[in-house]
Amino acid sequence: MEQTSEQYQQILHACREIFQKKTKDYGTSWRIARASSLTDQIFIKANRIRTIQETKQNKVGESIEGEFGAIINYCVMAIIQVRAPQDLSLELTEQQAITLYDEVTKEAFELMEKKNHDYGEAWRDMRVSSLTDMILMKLLRIKQMEDNDGQTLISEGIDANYFDMLNYAIFALIHLSF
Repeated sequence: MEQTSEQYQQILHACREIFQKKTKDYGTSWRIARASSLTDQIFIKANRIRTIQETKQNKVGESIEGEFGAIINYCVMAIIQVRAPQDLSLELTEQQAITLYDEVTKEAFELMEKKNHDYGEAWRDMRVSSLTDMILMKLLRIKQMEDNDGQTLISEGIDANYFDMLNYAIFALIHLSF
């Protein structure tokens, strides 16, 4: 599991760098988006990955790895949005945004370690295409929960599903990168 932790942190570091650079370029314009809009953005990325996996054609040219990285960062943004207090400013400083990013990814890493222990790193035997499908399944669950105003009878909440998708995307990138 030590190898997983190292690989996970390498992937996360690369995603954090992209998030930080985009924050410098765009500020925190993503803060205007409702969580449901971020859900749809993640859906677009995951659906594109699936289409490329199925057709074996990539006409846009942007890599699948880049799309999984975008899913990670959009999941972080969505978790921040879902959990944001009402008074959190739309315009965050770069440091505020990075601090929130680090808090979310620290929690995601801790969750991964717990689940990875209990499931015995089963994800290592999964196909990247299955991880893509699991992300899409979680997205459909989130959309249903959003349509139900976030109310669930027995299921985990919306943020738990974003955390799972974030971790599935990191697992996919570990498969593709190492």
